[in-house]
Amino acid sequence: MESVSKIRRWVLVEGRSIRSVARATGLSRNTIKKYLKDENPPSYQRHAPPVRHKLCNGFDLRLQELFDQDSRRPRRERRTAQKLYEQLVAEGYTGSYSPVQRFVRELKRAGACSGDAFIPLHFAAGDALQFDWSEERVVLGGVEQKVKVAHFRLCHSRKPFVIAYPGEAQEMVLDAFVQALSFYGGVPRRVIIDNPKTMVTYVSRSKERIFHPRFLALMNHYVMEPVACTPAAGWEKGQVENQVQFLRGRLFVPEPAFDDLEALNAWLRLRCEDLAERPHPEQQDRTITEVFEDERAELRPLGRAFDGYVEKTVRVRSGCVSKVVEIDFRHLRAG
Repeated sequence: MESVSKIRRWVLVEGRSIRSVARATGLSRNTIKKYLKDENPPSYQRHAPPVRHKLCNGFDLRLQELFDQDSRRPRRERRTAQKLYEQLVAEGYTGSYSPVQRFVRELKRAGACSGDAFIPLHFAAGDALQFDWSEERVVLGGVEQKVKVAHFRLCHSRKPFVIAYPGEAQEMVLDAFVQALSFYGGVPRRVIIDNPKTMVTYVSRSKERIFHPRFLALMNHYVMEPVACTPAAGWEKGQVENQVQFLRGRLFVPEPAFDDLEALNAWLRLRCEDLAERPHPEQQDRTITEVFEDERAELRPLGRAFDGYVEKTVRVRSGCVSKVVEIDFRHLRAG
């Protein structure tokens, strides 16, 4: 799925020819054309669970422990993968050497990549959008309650957008992106996010991500590149992190009171427009709105809205009857 996303960006965003992409990927031109027409190509379905190698039967943890012990020793005293394999064999490991070698290689690669990485603080127009959640208290229908607020910020113009939901479920994540891109009237090239399970299902030792299939479908639909921050490194999306604190003081203190969530979100949308009349932090002689108008020209056309349904695997009843549930986002945002 991530290869499909890359191919769509190369052709639809960067303007590369189908022939050049076919040479770079080794795929046929017909396959690439199919990916360009269908943002959700058929996925492979595993018919049987994968066979777990013997290294996983507790020996992966033991190998991790031995590797950690060696990492605290002088370099010349550290054991090779072969020596670690022999140690595991002496402790009862009956598998082959290859998985031990691959495991050690991943650990070394993760250690080599553990240095701090920084995302540039300067962003070109139309380049990036940052996203984050916050928890706020509001009064809806006379009842004080907590809501989750989705925060978006275009990195070049600094234009904010916020929308409130009852929680952070995946259908709310997908809808929040649809609403944000509609608000901006275009699509940036990248979106910088955290690592919530609704977007990132797995982070490997080498810090490579496996994105959630539905979130990837959203990215493929709008042809955006997802960029997940390093865990516990909030400065990599510092603009939206600062926005959370700033807007909390401006919009949620004291607690706003409305009849329902829909009325709250209508007010938040207007307040985002009002706050964009402030001077731009880098171009003091211009407002955020004025800089945004320039950036809007660099955003790609929006196209049709993404269908933000959520896929779930369920057990079919004995009568082969399954229940289909459709979510109306208008009712969802209305609480």
